[in-house]
Amino acid sequence: MPQVEAELAARLARGEEVVLATVIGLDGEPPSHPGAKALFSPERQIAGTLGCSEFDTQARREVADLLAAGAPALRSYRHDLGSIQVYLEPYPRRPLLVVLADTPVARSLRRWAPEVGFEVTTELPAEPWPGGLFAVHTDHDAPDLVETLERLLALEPRYVGLVGSRRHTGHHLEVLRARGFPEPELARIQTPVGLDIGARTPEEIALSILAGLVAVRRGAGGGWKDRTSPLPP
Repeated sequence: MPQVEAELAARLARGEEVVLATVIGLDGEPPSHPGAKALFSPERQIAGTLGCSEFDTQARREVADLLAAGAPALRSYRHDLGSIQVYLEPYPRRPLLVVLADTPVARSLRRWAPEVGFEVTTELPAEPWPGGLFAVHTDHDAPDLVETLERLLALEPRYVGLVGSRRHTGHHLEVLRARGFPEPELARIQTPVGLDIGARTPEEIALSILAGLVAVRRGAGGGWKDRTSPLPP
């Protein structure tokens, strides 16, 4: 199915969310064949077919739920002549990571974040991002920092991080507090930022931040998987 595969690659390159359906088994003599593929967006069928309109319609009904769940699924679709088993692969829209300021930490974040599933930008979006918005400001001395944080919080981010110790960042939070931001909003700004891995170099700091972002995205605590053994000295 070169057309389906080419269309899938093009849609993913544009950051669109789609579901790829592939026939992996038959029962009876349905109008289909193993390997038949169809590609769906939330709005319509984009390319290919599972063999007939009945199968395509049944698959299309699943698209919204599959994208929301974000996990592959197996389904059986029925026809008067038999049924097919279909493997459904959702490709939800990737979360957006806004990396602010041009620092060594920011450069490493921008380089590595796409490899672990983030779209990356250096500009604030105009509206909330459908795939979830994450942001890290890497310069606590930026003259427009407070205004940038105000704009960020209005975009309903899943995560906001501000690089630097509380000694360097606390006064910015005080300004926001004085401007009327409620405590629950201020509590969403993590500073210092990242997991505690003893990071010192810009690259290590970026790694600790990125690991923390993945933990937030996946709903994990960010600790060691083996909690029974202490680290060696």
